[in-house]
Amino acid sequence: MDWLTTTWSDFWHITISAAGILAAVVILIRLNGLRSLSKMSSFDFAVTVAVGSIVASTLLSDSTSLLNGAIGVAALLLSQRLISYARVHANASLLVDNQPIVLMVGERMIDDALKRTRVTQDDIRGKLREANVIDLSEVYAVVLESTGDISVLHGSEGKPLDARLLEGVANADYAIGSDTPKD
Repeated sequence: MDWLTTTWSDFWHITISAAGILAAVVILIRLNGLRSLSKMSSFDFAVTVAVGSIVASTLLSDSTSLLNGAIGVAALLLSQRLISYARVHANASLLVDNQPIVLMVGERMIDDALKRTRVTQDDIRGKLREANVIDLSEVYAVVLESTGDISVLHGSEGKPLDARLLEGVANADYAIGSDTPKD
């Protein structure tokens, strides 16, 4: 029955640790900037999950002190900042980021891309509904982004898709005129 109860000592330990680690996380995120909790890349997502894990360990483990938790969060955010800098200045995005890929062009789903990315046609239809697409003729392209999000590019018929939106995207040739994709 110990899993249903607590002691006053544990209660105060968790309460004070929660306030302390929350203050540390807020201060560190403010110092590091808005990108700290973004999903701009898979690495950013991993940092966000790791920060949550450190917060949980700091709150619920007697072996992780408040200071150690704050140092862990600071180290993760510093690593994220360094990786972000390297992505911009040293082309490290090739090592850190997944390449986005076109999954659908117009009304046609690209079966090979769906199979390779393990995205189903039902997943695509759900994203189309989420993007308020009411007719498939409105769809220019559907892209699986490097973050794992799915973007739906849609609009009025007759206006061409700006090819710059698909720079660096696998299968972009499908969407900008060619029948054969270049990976």
